[in-house]
Amino acid sequence: MTNAIDGLVSGLDTTSLINSLMTVEAQPQALLKAKVSTSQTLIAALQGLNSQVSTLTDLATKAAKPAALDLYTASSNSATVTTSVSAGAGAGQLDVVVGALARSQIGVSAAMTEWPATPAALTIVTGGITTEVSAASTSLDDVVTAVNASGTGVMATKVASGVDAGGAPQYRLQFTSSATGAASAFTVYQGTEAEVTANTAPDLLAAPGAAVIRTAQDASVTLWAGTSAAQTITSSTNTFANLLPGVAISVSAVSTDPVTIKVARDDAQISSLASGLVSSLNGVFALISTKTVVVNSTNASGAAIVSRGVFTGDSTVRDVKQKILTAASAPVNGHSPSEYGISITKSGTMEFDAAKFATALAKDPATVKAALTEIATRVAAAGTAVSDKYDGQLTAKITGQQSTVKDLGNRIDSWDISLASRRATLQSTYTALEVSLSALKAQSTWLTAQVAGLPSSTSSTG
Repeated sequence: MTNAIDGLVSGLDTTSLINSLMTVEAQPQALLKAKVSTSQTLIAALQGLNSQVSTLTDLATKAAKPAALDLYTASSNSATVTTSVSAGAGAGQLDVVVGALARSQIGVSAAMTEWPATPAALTIVTGGITTEVSAASTSLDDVVTAVNASGTGVMATKVASGVDAGGAPQYRLQFTSSATGAASAFTVYQGTEAEVTANTAPDLLAAPGAAVIRTAQDASVTLWAGTSAAQTITSSTNTFANLLPGVAISVSAVSTDPVTIKVARDDAQISSLASGLVSSLNGVFALISTKTVVVNSTNASGAAIVSRGVFTGDSTVRDVKQKILTAASAPVNGHSPSEYGISITKSGTMEFDAAKFATALAKDPATVKAALTEIATRVAAAGTAVSDKYDGQLTAKITGQQSTVKDLGNRIDSWDISLASRRATLQSTYTALEVSLSALKAQSTWLTAQVAGLPSSTSSTG
């Protein structure tokens, strides 16, 4: 609340005068606020750089793992045999003949209107395990519900099957194993487990009008078919894992002729990994360069202006770049990475020559992969030293700047209190001045009136 009485007696614009004085008084605080803004800009830039270095570190760490460059691709000469590659694969070739596909078992009961016995009990035997299933009623819907909730790996479905002699609707119960393979074969008995043990429970799928529509079966492939070394491999699914180390095949049709599976080193993936590492390095360098550049321009009046980047002159950022650049470009076992297509440019960035890398990899894959692993290991170590969330070099810099901003904020808050007190003092002073001037004016007016009221006197000379 303003206590000043603007120009009441003095004619002064007291508020404007106080505001001008306060602007001068607030100059130290304005400098602190400018420092906060500068520090916050630097913090944001450092956090962006730290994030990018962290991304580089993650990529380099993955590339530095022992098996990271053991990259292979597999193929077959038939669309009915597909391949997939995982860790541990190696170059090789194998011929297979697909003899059978994996199947689940399907069986259907004879036609019925409801479960033929009370209580409604049936027993399922699969994989050597006997499970008794009790339905809530003789309703076929209840029987289906009970079977599907039994956890036996056998699913039931009610299928319409015309009407009986009396015109009542009839249904068959279809039973299907949820998994493929010979081990998923099952038998369904009408009766309790005890009745199965006593051999008095009939086989529901062997009754008149019932049938096993499809038997459970393993998939099979034959290796080295037609030779004395021929060997048949089976699988409960149509996928054969690790038929070759780290290679799985999936079959979709039987074959009479051998299908050839080839596994070769995947040079394209290895090259892509190296290219990605160089691109990530350049992303870090480009960010530093962009925020370090000094721009010369002119203002509206034509005077020269020099705009410094937020990283200009920052020794920490300069050191970060040098550490990472050295890790990426230093020789490996006496050989420059440029021999493998990874080189440093005149502008201080990295360059990847895909053709040169591919040629070197084809000529000496062991040496090139070892060199790439070493470069990735060094970059990962340098990146960790820079961006570790606990004691990384940039992390420490950011923490220090944040502490500075907090301290400056406390000092700015203290100035708010001091300035508020100073404004109040000035307002009180000028208000008191106006009151004093008002009193003096009133006194002057009274004195003038008193003087004017005094009797006039004349004097004569003779």
